[in-house]
Amino acid sequence: MSTTDTAVGDIAANEVRHRTVEVQGLRVFYREAGDPAKPTLVLLHGFPTSSAMFRNLLRDLADSYHLVAPDHIGFGQSAMPPVGDFPYSFEKLTEITVGLLDALGVGRFALYIQDYGAPIGLRIAGREPERVTAIISQSGNAYLEGFTPFWKVLFAHAKDRAANEAEVRTLLEAEATRWQYTHGVPADRLDRLTPDTWTLDQAYLDRPGNKEIQLQLFWDYQFNLDGYPGFQEYFRTHRPPVLVAWGKNDEIFGADGARAYSRDLPDAEIHLLDAGHFALETHGAEIAALIRDFLGRKVS
Repeated sequence: MSTTDTAVGDIAANEVRHRTVEVQGLRVFYREAGDPAKPTLVLLHGFPTSSAMFRNLLRDLADSYHLVAPDHIGFGQSAMPPVGDFPYSFEKLTEITVGLLDALGVGRFALYIQDYGAPIGLRIAGREPERVTAIISQSGNAYLEGFTPFWKVLFAHAKDRAANEAEVRTLLEAEATRWQYTHGVPADRLDRLTPDTWTLDQAYLDRPGNKEIQLQLFWDYQFNLDGYPGFQEYFRTHRPPVLVAWGKNDEIFGADGARAYSRDLPDAEIHLLDAGHFALETHGAEIAALIRDFLGRKVS
């Protein structure tokens, strides 16, 4: 192959591909970048976003890693069956994610978990620890210490949906979606935020039937807490390499949730960034550098 051909091939390998695969009869959309022969990093997004949150990180790391970022069912470009036709739960979203990885032939992989991605990714890790090479947590909670006052109404909703639904629905409106991106961001980095993020997220939330899906997942979140002891036992037993890159100003999952990882993983590398819940939007270069250094040392 000529030098020119090699350069073109490298560029193509680093481009983000947008694909779909069918899992259990449902369309699962995912973004993919990098060479599948290289170590794989699976990126699991949270609420209210989609794999679009990883759009820059995919390109930043594609030269060294194979990256796969799916949209969960009910989010982004993946299928969105009505609540009555699909059992929306974190258990089911985990099952679909494993099905996607199996369909793609991904055997071993590191996990990047953020928000909703944490209970999904940690279920996978706890059940198939031999497949998980490392974990990167960005506001990916696994400890009770991480919950902030933001969760008060959500936990009330879990106990009494009818009495609290009206207040919880405000979390699905444009002002709340924008706040998820803007809170905790230092003034000198506010101009790094693109309005495209919360505008896209809100467009997905405003699709007919989507708010009912989100309400169901809000309610189901309570059962993730039942899994925390198991997640923590997985940490103690298997000692996966863990990098925590967390916005210290996050008002959804607080910094205490980041620090708590050290209880069961004394070797965890914990970095509290001057950022909010969506730290990748303002500290993407810093997080990419942390990941590159961490995986370079921990994953061959």
